[in-house]
Amino acid sequence: MAARRRANAKIGITGLGQRQEIGPGVFINNFYRGCTPGFIRTEEGVILVDTPLIPEQAEDWRAQIEEECPDLPFLYVFNTDHHRGHALGNQYFMPSRVIAHERAHKEMAGYTENFKERVYNSFKREPEIQHQLTHIEIVPPHITFTDSAKLLYGGREVHLIFLGGHTPATSIAWLPDERICFAGDVVWVDQHPYMAQADTLQWIEALRYVRKLNPEQIVPGHGPVCEPDVTHKVEEYIQFMRERVRDYYREGKTKNETKSGLVGEMVEWYPVPPERKAKIESQIKSGLNRVYREIQREEELAAAQARGIVLSHGLDDDDDEDDQD
Repeated sequence: MAARRRANAKIGITGLGQRQEIGPGVFINNFYRGCTPGFIRTEEGVILVDTPLIPEQAEDWRAQIEEECPDLPFLYVFNTDHHRGHALGNQYFMPSRVIAHERAHKEMAGYTENFKERVYNSFKREPEIQHQLTHIEIVPPHITFTDSAKLLYGGREVHLIFLGGHTPATSIAWLPDERICFAGDVVWVDQHPYMAQADTLQWIEALRYVRKLNPEQIVPGHGPVCEPDVTHKVEEYIQFMRERVRDYYREGKTKNETKSGLVGEMVEWYPVPPERKAKIESQIKSGLNRVYREIQREEELAAAQARGIVLSHGLDDDDDEDDQD
């Protein structure tokens, strides 16, 4: 099965940029690095969705929010995930209450000085950014939820819903009146999804859940606002990787042979800037590694069930924060 190249659309650039109002009182900025943050203006205060990774960008985002909502307090920061690109900027939006899935709290509570050092060192080729990361303060969630939560403030209704798939903490924010979905890293636009901590079957179900909401606009974890049809492309990518890994596994290929053999096929799915090719290939390999283990476990379970043997089917996490923005 041959890979199919996807659209060559360019995604956001690293910079400051200006906020974009995508609905009445609902704003995003897709120029920041690490995620596409947003905020929702209510009569009682502001609800933020994710925070920029780079301090200069986080400070700029706060200034833009305060310019738009000069007399309103920050009510909540909702982190769609625990990854640094979505949550490391929390410190720049205090005082407010951070809310996220309970697994995000578990992960972020474990961010040690070693984690901070890894983040700092990951920007060694960008000293102007590295210098900004000398005083990292981790602000884990103050409030957590398991399956869902609902925020009702100032005439706004915001549903926080755990979906998983990308990580065991991945959650979305759904605005039913505005029909806007902040999908976090469930949805990626014209770029390779990060899959090192994925549960791919759960991810496929998450994409289908987002489609069933029938949103008019989706704010992905990375990139510009999109429509629900983008979820099909992400699902195709995941399904293709699963099918090709299963092909290799059934041919008796090892995990390393599978990664080496398939990285070239997968890289063709989305445009990759030359300067990021090595990093993207490494990211794809980490995803292939994860999917290989999933397929291996599925095949072992199927074989065991055929023999009447019961096996557990859990997977350990493979997360590597150094590979994500």
